[in-house]
Amino acid sequence: MVTMDMEHIAWMEKTFDLAEEALKSGEVPVGCLLVYDGKEIAVGRNEVNETKNATRHAEIVAIDKVLKFSEENDLDSKAVFRECILYVTVEPCIMCAGALRQVEIPLVIYGCANDRFGGCGSILPVHSAELPSLGPSLQCISNVMAERAIQLLKDFYKGQNLNAPENKRKVKNC
Repeated sequence: MVTMDMEHIAWMEKTFDLAEEALKSGEVPVGCLLVYDGKEIAVGRNEVNETKNATRHAEIVAIDKVLKFSEENDLDSKAVFRECILYVTVEPCIMCAGALRQVEIPLVIYGCANDRFGGCGSILPVHSAELPSLGPSLQCISNVMAERAIQLLKDFYKGQNLNAPENKRKVKNC
């Protein structure tokens, strides 16, 4: 079992910097980073609106960066992923949890639950051994700085998403 020591809290602090960057860019405020051998090797934040690509979640962006890191450092990416810890502000969605299993990341530490799309037990247990065809199960540690993650999400959703289709935008009464 992994304990929440100051090192884990420090990594989570960095994910919040990325989430705040996403918020400032008009994205759902989710940030993540991957740590390998005690070092940060990849970061990601949501880039869905910016790229007009619904798959550009923070975790997928970070996975792509680990692949590049591995190639640049002549490392086997599968071996690197198996030794990584992923820190993320919000529970990975179903898509991202599946991707994390496919690349065989063993541990995910996250802030708040994702009650709409969560793939680590909130909606579907994609992280668990119940779906063996996805690869090794993920160990998940949740509710690390959850209140801060929830506040960032609230800050995003109280605004208007200018990237949403016109008929889906909130009508604000002045």
